[in-house]
Amino acid sequence: MRVLTWNLWWRFGPWQERRKAILAVLREMRPDVCGLQEVWAQGGENLAEWLADELGMHWTWAASDRPGRWQQRIGDPTVDIGNAVLSRWPIVGRDVERLPVNGGQDDGRMALFALLDAPGQQVPFFTAHLNSRGHESAVRCGQVGALARFVASRRGDTAYPPVLTGDFNAEPDADEMRLIGGHKTAPLVPGQVLHDVWRFADPLLPSGTWDVTESDTPGIYEPNARIDYILVGLPGPGGLGQVRAVRRAGDARVGGVWPSDHAAVVADLAL
Repeated sequence: MRVLTWNLWWRFGPWQERRKAILAVLREMRPDVCGLQEVWAQGGENLAEWLADELGMHWTWAASDRPGRWQQRIGDPTVDIGNAVLSRWPIVGRDVERLPVNGGQDDGRMALFALLDAPGQQVPFFTAHLNSRGHESAVRCGQVGALARFVASRRGDTAYPPVLTGDFNAEPDADEMRLIGGHKTAPLVPGQVLHDVWRFADPLLPSGTWDVTESDTPGIYEPNARIDYILVGLPGPGGLGQVRAVRRAGDARVGGVWPSDHAAVVADLAL
């Protein structure tokens, strides 16, 4: 099962050209399931729906309930933002968890759950987008607490381990990433461990997923970082969910255009 996670940079930059570049990358990667963040919708048009139609995939999305700050940044109050899941297989269950802010900036961050009717096993799949401010690690720690409980409550009785994707806006050694993983510190949910698939990657591969110097993002001077993740639970019977390959994608121009200010992460998991 090929899993991809990608922050699509909403409606920033040359979005009409970028969405074609995003589609080109997804066609090349041929993922079975995608967790997408910063997905736009306007009127009757939705980027997730357009991508799914072009790729012949199923889709679901959840909109932020507080898009105002995003809309102010582009000067258009009619464009919504949210998370989405695209799936090669039918989506037979869905739920949304609003993430707490605990005094931090409230942008309506949430997690989206989709139960995938994959061959042989249903797969509990999640995608999330956490607060972005560098000083809000404590806020993100509260968000991963809610996220871990959401995963535990929706994983069901399938033998396939939960797969959690998203832009966590935190680097691998951050408190929030150790907490959600549950193997470098006490698990937030007893017995629930989620491994960062990049631990299985070739150490010589470039690992950064947010590189603003390469994506032509104006006015940003923060260092590059690995903040986008695929996390998977401990393997099920016969190695279900075992990580077989990991790499980046969408980390180069397509037709002269950067698809996003983030690179995608792609992992092949045993199905």
